[in-house]
Amino acid sequence: MKIRRVLATAVALAVTTPAALLSVSPAYADAKPAAQTQEKQSKPTIEELEEAAAEAQKAYDKAVEAEAAGRVEVDKALDDLSEVDGTHPLAVASAAARQAAKDAAAAKTAADQAVTEAKAALDALPETATEEERTAAETALSEAEATATTAATTKTAADAAAAEAREKLDDARVAAVRAYGVLQKAVEDARAVKTAADAALAKAIKEAEEGEGEEGEDCEPELDLTSKVTGLPDKLVAGTSTDFSLRVTNGSDRHMDEVLAFVSVHATDKSGLKDTDKFFRLQWSTKSAPKWQNADAHDYIDAVGALKPGAHADVKLRLTLDKATPAGNGAAFFAADFFNEDGSCGGAPDLDMYEFDVKAAGSKPGKTEDAKPSTAPRPGNTGTTPQGSASGTPAATGSLAATGSSSATTSIALAGGAAVLLGAAAVFVVRRRKTGSDA
Repeated sequence: MKIRRVLATAVALAVTTPAALLSVSPAYADAKPAAQTQEKQSKPTIEELEEAAAEAQKAYDKAVEAEAAGRVEVDKALDDLSEVDGTHPLAVASAAARQAAKDAAAAKTAADQAVTEAKAALDALPETATEEERTAAETALSEAEATATTAATTKTAADAAAAEAREKLDDARVAAVRAYGVLQKAVEDARAVKTAADAALAKAIKEAEEGEGEEGEDCEPELDLTSKVTGLPDKLVAGTSTDFSLRVTNGSDRHMDEVLAFVSVHATDKSGLKDTDKFFRLQWSTKSAPKWQNADAHDYIDAVGALKPGAHADVKLRLTLDKATPAGNGAAFFAADFFNEDGSCGGAPDLDMYEFDVKAAGSKPGKTEDAKPSTAPRPGNTGTTPQGSASGTPAATGSLAATGSSSATTSIALAGGAAVLLGAAAVFVVRRRKTGSDA
């Protein structure tokens, strides 16, 4: 069995869940799920997975409740912002400005008609008209034209004021709908993590059942099986390809019959809300397989082969970004696993995470450096601080919590924040057990 065969989906869930939502929840900043504070174990129990699934269910339920409450609020807000009979100050101001513009238009129409009539009266004067009569007609026309000019200026100003008031009203409506959209996105993210947690639990139960009565040992963590990346820059530009390399080293004192490299790349746009993985293509080649090949659906590279104690193997990697790739943030995850003919197996206990920025097509990357493994706690590491987001968004801390939040967004953050942490934890709650299959 490939130890990390389910990690690609779980990592994607953890990376793309909007960690930025954590920053609006002071209440959540100090609430650490048990999965983040417990002592790291190489073989999580089914009970632990059941707890993670239960927490994911709670987070999903809270997100659904927040979305339902948000629906009521957005409907009320849109009613208050109605242009016809809304009671919101912006709606009242827009209605008043609209009426003022209507009155100004009527005044201009009347003034223009007065000018037309004054001109007609002047033109209709007979040749026998006295000088006083002609002067009076010309004066009337001049006054009518001045009034018309003033009316036109007033109408222009009233139209501009009405347009500005209408724009503010429209912006308020859009803001209300967007706030509700965040609630809907939180439900989607919580549902995705709940699905991942349920799947991890079901898998663990199935593996436990299939493993009963079988000979052989569970896979063990191997700290001396390492994967080191060189040449991956900390800035990538859409529409370009980047070549870098991965060295897998067997630093242990035992022979490894089959070594597999695990490489997974995930990214989001600048908001951290939109998954942009579809714009990335990862390829690899090795000395034994020099032709570039696309990474498989499970993010495994099978051509590393056997490694003697102290030996290493190099894998060439190429990461291509489509021209349409949005600017944002990304992270590449690396690890290695081994399998021996005697049934023993294992791998690096953690994924190494390398973060990078994504620039829009045509951008100048500026000064770049090789991306370094993140020093932030990764899924599976010990510690009481929630992990940093792979999209470059810091974990929830006191400073982030100090940004404050409204009562409406706190519920969102509780759901979204729990989803982030549970999704990250789900990556490393996969039982490492030999089943005799390779899916």
